[in-house]
Amino acid sequence: MGNMLSPLPGLRRGSHRKEPLANPGSFDELHRKCKEVFPQQTEGVKLIINKSLTSHFQVTHTIHMSTIGQSSYHLNTTYVGDQQLSPTEAFPTLIGDINNAGSLNAQVLHLLAERIRTKAVFQTQQSKFVTWQFDTEYRGDDYTATLTLGNPDLISESIIVVAHFLQSITSRLVLGGEMVYHRRPGEEGAIVTLAGKYTALKWIATLNLGYGGAHASYYHRANDQIQVGVEFEANTRLQDTSFAFGYQLTLPQANMVFRGFLDSSWCVGAVLEKKLPPLPVTLALGAFLNHWKNRFHCGFSIIVG
Repeated sequence: MGNMLSPLPGLRRGSHRKEPLANPGSFDELHRKCKEVFPQQTEGVKLIINKSLTSHFQVTHTIHMSTIGQSSYHLNTTYVGDQQLSPTEAFPTLIGDINNAGSLNAQVLHLLAERIRTKAVFQTQQSKFVTWQFDTEYRGDDYTATLTLGNPDLISESIIVVAHFLQSITSRLVLGGEMVYHRRPGEEGAIVTLAGKYTALKWIATLNLGYGGAHASYYHRANDQIQVGVEFEANTRLQDTSFAFGYQLTLPQANMVFRGFLDSSWCVGAVLEKKLPPLPVTLALGAFLNHWKNRFHCGFSIIVG
């Protein structure tokens, strides 16, 4: 008789399972969605040719004829390994870029273990090393921890150490922080910054707040065609604040993307990108005007491949 009054197995308490929290990603990508809305500065005439030699190796030639600076040529090579974690991530990855002046930028990204990623960055200005940086990132189930060493020099006893940590509190809220420590002869200091990110269905709000200032951004996706972004930055050391508003209009049927922005320095600008299928060619036309300094420049780019 007692068994007849017992609850059914499907109605027992505690049968509801809570979904696990997702990894919050990298600290450097907190403001990425908002920044992608803004157009990239362009001037002069630029020709970019992308060529895939194999499924792992790609070469890019960039010729830039500038109207306000020196013209340049860049050769970029990229090697991508077989270990692919997502459509945009594959390991190991080797990237090298050299210009006509002999300056080199190189990056090496490698997956040491399932959760441990490493990156090495080297930068030279002609024959002189100016940057060497080493990153190690550990991605847990719901958190990310990163340690960066910048320009370590044992002889002059100088180094820059950056530590990042992000934790998913809920499925929409991410909290974390950054600590930057620098040491050189006669100078030593550290800056701590707190960070938070809230992701809703159609918008993302992000805030970095610390002793050095604040950086806030807001991204909103109105529909499949319209996206807007707002950025606010305050620097306590320079006693300066800035504000910028950007937007992106996508017209899939016309194969066009239009990006524009307006900031607190009275700068306005826009870039129009147009793809020409079935040819692997993209045309880009941009114009930027600084009302405060009375400066205007425009640019035209052709991207092949």
